[in-house]
Amino acid sequence: MSETLVDAAWYLGRGTGVSALVLFTAVVVAGVLVRRGEAAPGLSRAAVAAVHRWLGLSALAFLVVHVATMLVDPYAQLQLVDVVVPFLGAWNPFWLGLGTLTLDLVAALVVTSLLRHRLGHRTWRAVHWAAYLCWPSAVLHTLGTGTDAGTWWMTAVVVACTAAVGGAVVLRLLPRRVALPSAAAVAGTSRAADLPGGLSGLSGGLSGASRGAGHEPVARETVGAGGRR
Repeated sequence: MSETLVDAAWYLGRGTGVSALVLFTAVVVAGVLVRRGEAAPGLSRAAVAAVHRWLGLSALAFLVVHVATMLVDPYAQLQLVDVVVPFLGAWNPFWLGLGTLTLDLVAALVVTSLLRHRLGHRTWRAVHWAAYLCWPSAVLHTLGTGTDAGTWWMTAVVVACTAAVGGAVVLRLLPRRVALPSAAAVAGTSRAADLPGGLSGLSGGLSGASRGAGHEPVARETVGAGGRR
């Protein structure tokens, strides 16, 4: 392989590796929001779920390109078996093995997701939880290998990713917020109860239309573990 192609593979491998880590971080954060059934600023819960799926596919694509470029990079000294079975590499086997472990977990998640209807929800869910190990193994792989490990900007990326996931974990442990009717809606319902049946239905329809026009319900935190999912 020419020196130009080697350099191109090296730069592409570095870029896709960092991009995959950032995307995996975003997948974890979006997954927490989906799990809690909450929306992000400017996005509905359905939109957050769609973003979660899109981020997962994007992270997978960058990971595949990263592995492919490492296979053709002579400095990595990887064989095909090294990207399937962890900790067998000739160079830096432990840290490279963590990257292989990340790839294996992602592959297991993809396969079980495709076979979800045949495997059942419980099996799929168990593998899905195990796939959360992808993120810490990817972070450790980043810290232990590569030319950029230890540089200020890579350290900043890792710190930012860790802070994002740490915040997501804290959010996951907090009691879930439940929506309660606003005072205006309660008052409207009370007034509607004194009206004839037909007007009561009309009042309910107008109340629903006003909520759809941008009036947000008041929320408070539930007390105890009953509000968690």
